[in-house]
Amino acid sequence: MAKQRDEFYDGVIEGMPLFAKELIAGGVAGGFAKSAVAPLERIKILFQTRQAEYRSLGLIGSFTKIAKTEGPLGFFRGNGASVARIVPYAALHYMAYEEYRRWIIQGIPGVDKGPILDLVAGSFAGGTAVLFTYPLDLVRTKLAYQVVEFQKLNIQRLVTDEQVYKGIKDCFSKTYKEAGIKGLYRGVAPSLYGIFPYAGLKFYFYEKMKSHVPKERKNDIAIKLACGSVAGLLGQTFTYPLDVVRRQMQVQRLSACTSHEMKGTVDTLVMILRTHGWKQLFSGLSLNYLKVVPSVAIGFTVYDMMKAYLRVPSRDDAGVEGVTSSRSSQPSTLHS
Repeated sequence: MAKQRDEFYDGVIEGMPLFAKELIAGGVAGGFAKSAVAPLERIKILFQTRQAEYRSLGLIGSFTKIAKTEGPLGFFRGNGASVARIVPYAALHYMAYEEYRRWIIQGIPGVDKGPILDLVAGSFAGGTAVLFTYPLDLVRTKLAYQVVEFQKLNIQRLVTDEQVYKGIKDCFSKTYKEAGIKGLYRGVAPSLYGIFPYAGLKFYFYEKMKSHVPKERKNDIAIKLACGSVAGLLGQTFTYPLDVVRRQMQVQRLSACTSHEMKGTVDTLVMILRTHGWKQLFSGLSLNYLKVVPSVAIGFTVYDMMKAYLRVPSRDDAGVEGVTSSRSSQPSTLHS
């Protein structure tokens, strides 16, 4: 019985297309990593969008306030939508990156397979993933923006000034009824502006640092984690202001204190600068650093494990030969 089960599993794995394996590996890695840092993600969003209430409290004070007013589950408010978004996003991001890289190698004979290739492939992969999953990101932000304390203090104000969302489905429905498809993609412009350089730079920095690692240590998981974490931090620093603008655009209709309508990316950026100063564009960045390191570490580990489990061939072997079916080989180097 066990032998038949193993043979069935082997048949399924061997018959699975390469892109499907990359989708599965990326999705699982993204889901695990996102859930692990959900409490920090909630605090970061509150820092970005409710600065008067939470920014002054600091990290520890914000954790304490959420624990008292919302309980342990408060740290995971919006995480369902976050995981629902990150699984397809990470799956598409990894798979698209690998596909774009292979297409470039096959379409441009003799192209340099160095970090510049990863910069281009990573940028386009990031944009592709964002376009397909952005509505889920917007819903995640709106759910995380709501705080239970307002319900306790003034339910009438919450109903009139802030849209009450009971869950992912309810948030989708009300957002669509209010503004249609355009409403579900509100803030997508700064998201794209940010993801193109961020995703590209993340891959670029990772490959650049890996190129300086001695060959005998290339497969050392500690080296992968260190290089990936630093690459993520550098990419995040350069593009973080656009993330703040995106969050503000996503929640502006919920904000009772917004006296001016922010029409677009530039208007929102100017409003933030005039109202809060340039430092607000980096609000929550230090917290984001704390989130990125464990997230990248977990993402690397799970992605490598999944690719080994699914018997994904070497990325370069697949890229050069245009392989679309798997064969036994060492799992490819992870990019996150």
